[in-house]
Amino acid sequence: MRRAGLRARVTAGFTAGALGLSAVMALVSYQITRQSLLAEREATAVRAAYYDAAIVREGVGAGARPENISAVLRTLDTGEDRRAVLRRGDVWYARQADTGATGAIPAELQQRAAQGRPVVQRVRADGVAALVVAVPLAPDTVYYEIDSLRELEQTLRVLTLVLTLVAAGTGAAGAGLGWYATRYVLRPLTRVADAAQEIAGGRSDARLDPAAEPDLARLSTSFNHMVDELSARLERDRRFAADVSHELRSPLQTLAAAASVLTRRADRLDERSATAAGLVADEVARFQSLVNDLLELARSDQPARRGPVDVAQLARRVCAEHGVPEDVVTPGSYVWRVDRRRIEQLLGNLLDNAAAYGGGATAVRLAFDGDRGRIEVDDEGPGVSAEDKPVIFDRFVRGRSSGARKDGAGTGLGLALVTRHAAAHGGTVQVLDRPGGGARFRVDLPECAP
Repeated sequence: MRRAGLRARVTAGFTAGALGLSAVMALVSYQITRQSLLAEREATAVRAAYYDAAIVREGVGAGARPENISAVLRTLDTGEDRRAVLRRGDVWYARQADTGATGAIPAELQQRAAQGRPVVQRVRADGVAALVVAVPLAPDTVYYEIDSLRELEQTLRVLTLVLTLVAAGTGAAGAGLGWYATRYVLRPLTRVADAAQEIAGGRSDARLDPAAEPDLARLSTSFNHMVDELSARLERDRRFAADVSHELRSPLQTLAAAASVLTRRADRLDERSATAAGLVADEVARFQSLVNDLLELARSDQPARRGPVDVAQLARRVCAEHGVPEDVVTPGSYVWRVDRRRIEQLLGNLLDNAAAYGGGATAVRLAFDGDRGRIEVDDEGPGVSAEDKPVIFDRFVRGRSSGARKDGAGTGLGLALVTRHAAAHGGTVQVLDRPGGGARFRVDLPECAP
């Protein structure tokens, strides 16, 4: 399972933190507000119940008739949310026909009120929260008032919705803050990555500005020092390879001339000497090819010299020079802004590789998308094994199929030069399996628009 990136993890952390904090604050706010509203509502209900109970006590005497009791209850101003009932002995009295008000009064509450103690209790009446206030008026008389909490429940539902929306909004704000914070924090690392990519693409002069991010001045300085040391070492290696290769060219030319003389006079030599002369000539030619590739590899770290090039025309000419039919090249004209010398050698090396290991190139495709150019070379050989694909573009590496060749030629630098020429353009090269068998070498070159 792939691990989420740093930006995603930090953003998720900010979101979870903001959402958790806002949820806790919302819960605390809800509980405090709920308790405050309930306490205030209860106090109001108790005051109203005692006020109404005082009126009932004055209007109801020991010998009051039932119709007089109901009349007194009807004089109370209870509104729509309160219902008043009176119990004298085992008889219930109400302002109007009993609509379930007495059933909402718990038996335990009735027992406590019958003992002469005022009682306040929250209950559910007809599915709605209500507050029951019991006020004893006499040993056998208790006044009950049932106050509906419907409006309070609606208010709490609205409060819950508002707090939920606030929590969600705070979580979204936390996500935005986390995204912005990671973008700001990772900006210096993005510069480091960009500089490293430029260096990998051949721009050895890419550096970081320590003054841009004072907190990361040490990182910038260390990075620049590392690049300086790496550039100096690469330059020393390049000069060494170039010097050695250059010094070898003169004696190699002499050896090549001598081998050529021996080859031309092979018919005058005995069989063993003629065979030895042929082997010497072949190895000298291979050695010359190796030295030329080393010289080219030493120069490959230099930036690409871009200019308008008709790559299709160039590809046809390179194919003709390598004995490949020109009709394998994608028809048309493709003018790209590239380094002519590098692209010419890149194509030549891919064609040589196809001829050496793939039975020859079967197609050279050119494509252009936006500002990105693509070159593909197909062959009909055995393809490249999965074990060879990760290392086939390294120096002095030849695929397993090279063992099938009789001459054993090849320096192992051709595909490494292809990689270097592609990298000089900021591009990449990869090997794929061709549909139907064989290998497909693909080169992507960005910023090729003329």
